[in-house]
Amino acid sequence: MRSHPKTEAPDAAAPRGAAGEVFRAFLKLGLTSFGGPIAHLGYFRDELVLRRKWIDEAGYADLVALCQFLPGPASSQVGFALGLFRGGPFGAAAAWAAFTLPSTLLLVLFAYGASAFEGPVGAGLLHGLKIVAVAVVAQAVWGMARSLAPDRQRASIALGAILIVVFAGGSVGQIVAIVMGGIAGVWLCRAAVAPNANQLSFAVPKRVGAAALGFFFVLLLLLPILSGALSSQGIELLDAFYRAGALVFGGGHVVLPLLEAGVVRPGWVSEDAFLAGYGAAQAVPGPLFTFGAYLGAVLGPEPNGAIGAVIGLVGIFLPGFLLLIGVLPFWDTFRTRPRAQAALCGANAAVVGILGAALYDPVWTSAIFTSRDFALALVGFVLLTVWKTPPWIVVCLLAAGGTAPAVL
Repeated sequence: MRSHPKTEAPDAAAPRGAAGEVFRAFLKLGLTSFGGPIAHLGYFRDELVLRRKWIDEAGYADLVALCQFLPGPASSQVGFALGLFRGGPFGAAAAWAAFTLPSTLLLVLFAYGASAFEGPVGAGLLHGLKIVAVAVVAQAVWGMARSLAPDRQRASIALGAILIVVFAGGSVGQIVAIVMGGIAGVWLCRAAVAPNANQLSFAVPKRVGAAALGFFFVLLLLLPILSGALSSQGIELLDAFYRAGALVFGGGHVVLPLLEAGVVRPGWVSEDAFLAGYGAAQAVPGPLFTFGAYLGAVLGPEPNGAIGAVIGLVGIFLPGFLLLIGVLPFWDTFRTRPRAQAALCGANAAVVGILGAALYDPVWTSAIFTSRDFALALVGFVLLTVWKTPPWIVVCLLAAGGTAPAVL
C-alpha cells in the first residue's frame, strides 16, 4: 500500500520496512497504549508519524478519517493500515498481532482466574469492576453525544434509536436502529457534512477491494444460515462476534450492547462475568475489542477456553479489516458524496442512542444497587470526564472501593 497525499510523500524519507520492524514498533504500543481509541491514535502519531516518520501528518489525518468513517475498531484499523503501508500484508498482520497480543493475554488470564474470585473479597472486587463499567460507559455516552449528536436533528435520531432498541430489543433492534439512523441522516444531517480538502489514495487493486467487500457480506449473511442449518455452537459463536464487529459505528464502547445481545441474552455468559470482564478491559493497554477474547474464554458452552478466545478475537476483528481493505480503492470517490457522509452522521447518532440504552440495561441495572454504588460510579465518572484520570487508575480505585465493605 502506498499513500499519496498532496504533501510530500513520507516514504521518501522512510523506506518500506520488514514485518519484524513493524512488529517491534507495535508491540511497544501494545504494551503502553492505555486510555482507549482516541488516546491510541495519539500514541500512533507520536511514535509512527513524528518519531519514525512512516507517514506524514496529512496522510495520517486522512487515514484516521477513513477508519473513523467505517464500522470497526478505529485505532486497530489505523494500526493495520500503517502496518500494511510499512511492511505489506505481513506488516499488517504483524501490526495487528503485536498491538493486540498484550491485552489479549491479560484478559484471557483474567478469564481463567475469574473462578478464583470467590468469597466476600472476590465478590466485592468483581462488583467494583461492574461499577467501573457504569462510569466508563457513561463517559462514552457523554463524549459521543457531544461530538456525534450535538444538534436537534442528530439528538432526535439518537432518541429514536433508544426507543427502537427498548421496544424491539436484541441485536435485531440494534441493526434496525442503525439502518433507520442512516436513512434519517440522509434527510436530516446534510448541514453537518464538512467538505474534504485532502486526498488519500492507496495502491490496493480494485479487484482485491471488491473481493474483500464481497467476503464481508457473504460472511455477514451466510454465518447465521450456517449456524442454524448445522446446529454448530462454534459457527454460532463466530457469527455473534462477527456481527458485533461488523456493526460497531462510533467507537469501541459501542461493541458493549452488541456483544451483550450476542452472548449474554442466549445465556452463554452471565451478566456478572460480562460486566466484570468489561471493567477489567479498561485496565489493560491496547484495543478494547480484545474483550472478545475474554468472552470467548469464559463461555459456558463449548468451544470456550483458549479455542473460544481465538474465535472471539478473530470474529470481532475480521469484519473491520475486510471493510478497510475493501474501501481503500474507492475511498476518494465515496467520501466526496454528501449523501454518504450524511448517512454516516445519522448512523453515528443512532449508535449514541444504542449505547445510551445499554448504559441503563444491562450496565446500570447489574451494578448499581445502593446509594454507595451510585456514589462510586459518580466518582469514577467525574475522574474520567473532569480530571482526565487514566482509566487504569479509575479501575484500581473503584475495584478497591468494591472490596472495602468486605475488608472493613
